[in-house]
Amino acid sequence: MDILRRVSVLESFRVALDALKANRMRSGLTMLGVIIGVSAVILLVSIGIGVQSDISREIMGLGSNILMILPGKIEMRPGGGHAISSLIGKLTYEDAQILPRRAPHVKKAVPLLQEAGMVKFGNRSRSTQILGTTHDYVPVRNFPTAQGRFFERLEVDRARKVCTLGATVAEDIFEGTNPIGKQVRLAGQKFTVLGVMTRKGGMMGINLDDQVWIPITVAQRLFGVKNVGLILVEATHPDDLDEAMIEIKKILSERLSPDEFSVLAQEEILGTFQSMMGTLTLALGGIAGISLLVGGIGIMNIMLVSVTERTREVGIRKAVGARTFDIMIQFIIEAVTLSMIGGIIGIALGAGGSLLLNRFVPSQVTLWSVLIAFGFSAMVGIFFGVYPAYKASRLDPIEALRYE
Repeated sequence: MDILRRVSVLESFRVALDALKANRMRSGLTMLGVIIGVSAVILLVSIGIGVQSDISREIMGLGSNILMILPGKIEMRPGGGHAISSLIGKLTYEDAQILPRRAPHVKKAVPLLQEAGMVKFGNRSRSTQILGTTHDYVPVRNFPTAQGRFFERLEVDRARKVCTLGATVAEDIFEGTNPIGKQVRLAGQKFTVLGVMTRKGGMMGINLDDQVWIPITVAQRLFGVKNVGLILVEATHPDDLDEAMIEIKKILSERLSPDEFSVLAQEEILGTFQSMMGTLTLALGGIAGISLLVGGIGIMNIMLVSVTERTREVGIRKAVGARTFDIMIQFIIEAVTLSMIGGIIGIALGAGGSLLLNRFVPSQVTLWSVLIAFGFSAMVGIFFGVYPAYKASRLDPIEALRYE
């Protein structure tokens, strides 16, 4: 009996495949919804995972002993969530200066003040980001110069109008000419170029090569502000982060209220970004999954049409001895085959699209996203193929033979 059943199933496979081959155009259009759905799931999930991995790598690249002091109160929640209860910019350059002096576990503190501006040289100009900071920026960020040098402590203290250019800025406005010692205009004022930074690429949405660095003291005058947007703190050792955080909070609390600043460790920032990107990735996958559902409905509609068109065929098969099981399994096989072939093509297109897109946006195809998309496409075929198959299997052979 088992041998007969296996032979029957194999025969159903053969008949199902012959039926699909006989209607290639319809089969291809039916698979289109599944192809689009699977490729969209893989592509969108790969973008979400790629961006998440890229941001995680960038945050880890800050260093294992780095703390961030941000304006306002940022409350970290379990699972990486966060809430900003206020955002008041009251951090100052003086705060960055005082921390290494008074906090035993703080090695360096680097203030950052960033504004958009124009850099000009001769008849060439470029919109860029102007970043005010101190001489400690290079060692703390591990971001050396490729040409010339970064500005020094004396130039920061005396508010000298000097600058160091990002690689992209230097290439764009100097066109291969050595920029060292040349004068450029930043926000309408003349600055002497000291050096060009090494090519670093993007970080958390910021192109580090498209920036110009100037002393923080000059930036405050240039933009007419007293406060800074961020302070990077380097602890004396990775094991000293907790002690450094306690010391920083104690010192800053003498001047600021708890709602006016936040001290975040690398793990907290990383956890927040991973939580946010994980939620976004699931949302993107869910949105793309809707198209798979639509593709499944398309399969069901076509299979129902196929049942109607092949009513007489079903009647003949039943008349010569085909069982209800044989008819039902044939139509289920057709639906699952359409869905799985569409899934395979969708996987190929999604993976290929992800590789192409990786040149512009971080993307990463993972095995679990491929398996989920393919498994879901197979389930779609089974789920939406059952009803048409059941309807076909319940046809009365005498009535089916009379069908025109």
